[in-house]
Amino acid sequence: MQSIGITGVGSYLPEAIVSNAEIGHGAGVTDEWIVRKTGIRERRRAAPHQATSDLAAAAAEHALSRAGLTADQLAYVVVATSTPDHPQPATAALVQDRIGARGAAAFDVNAVCSGFVYALKTVEKLLAAAAPGEPRHGLVIGADLYSRILDYTDRRTAALFGDGAGAVVLGPVPAGRGLRHVSLVSHGDAHGLIRVEAGGSRLPASPVTVAEGGHYFRMDGRGVRAFVTRTLPREVGRLLREAAVPPDAVRHFVPHQANGAMLADLWPDLGLRGADLHLTLERYANTGAASVPVTLAEMDRRGAVAAGDLVLLAAFGGGMSLGTALLDWTLDPAAPAPDPDPVPAGELLSPLSR
Repeated sequence: MQSIGITGVGSYLPEAIVSNAEIGHGAGVTDEWIVRKTGIRERRRAAPHQATSDLAAAAAEHALSRAGLTADQLAYVVVATSTPDHPQPATAALVQDRIGARGAAAFDVNAVCSGFVYALKTVEKLLAAAAPGEPRHGLVIGADLYSRILDYTDRRTAALFGDGAGAVVLGPVPAGRGLRHVSLVSHGDAHGLIRVEAGGSRLPASPVTVAEGGHYFRMDGRGVRAFVTRTLPREVGRLLREAAVPPDAVRHFVPHQANGAMLADLWPDLGLRGADLHLTLERYANTGAASVPVTLAEMDRRGAVAAGDLVLLAAFGGGMSLGTALLDWTLDPAAPAPDPDPVPAGELLSPLSR
């Protein structure tokens, strides 16, 4: 089967920056409390006229430009999101139309914040199995707009999320390169830890569900932390064993940008002594399914990753779902962009924080 890897990467973050002071006022917490508990200092918020498909399409166009492709060369357009524009049609169909990917199959994946890694494996397998003469490129987008479903009086969730989109183009790469191994697992018995209870077939939208706040995002933060602490090191270890790769060979670790304090505590337990931990949550917060590809695009933009580097992705989200992926980076470094105004890294040891 054809080896498939990342041939382009891009992102889009809305222009509006929302500070901790603004978020904290409504939630009854301070900037210091938010930074200490989460490592987040600011986040982006979509404009009132923007929806998830708008962010996703902008990230897609950046990724296609980086890959040197046009949208009509795509076989698949897949959007990982838990905040779609509409219950139906798929947000990917709107993106396909927006970017002009005529003829591509377009569909969504919802594994909440793990969705990007789930979509990555799906499209990789579809492309690897393509018949001779069929298109061999696919677009995988992670995009979420959580600002529309947050209860800004809930200090457990109000400060955690930002809006954004990240995208990668997948396509043929030299044999033995690209995506080496992807592992997916779900723990449905823990589905209650992360939820939006109303708006579906179980609790259709009604005046009662609106009045009771049933359409807001809810999370058992302590339960989620316990779940991630218990399962993520195990899944990373399993991925590396199945791929027959020693931990010291990994050069970059890109986790879901859920909570900087939690990731800092977990980092020593992963055993990735030769890897850089990449965090973008200080500026962008948790962008849901977008957080891993947004971080990959930031690494590429700053020239922080080079062709041949071994990169490990790890995402976790509602469901409860986990996705880990090991890949050889196949892009030559882009011309590094100037760093934005520096943000103190504190104890969060990330090359993208410095």
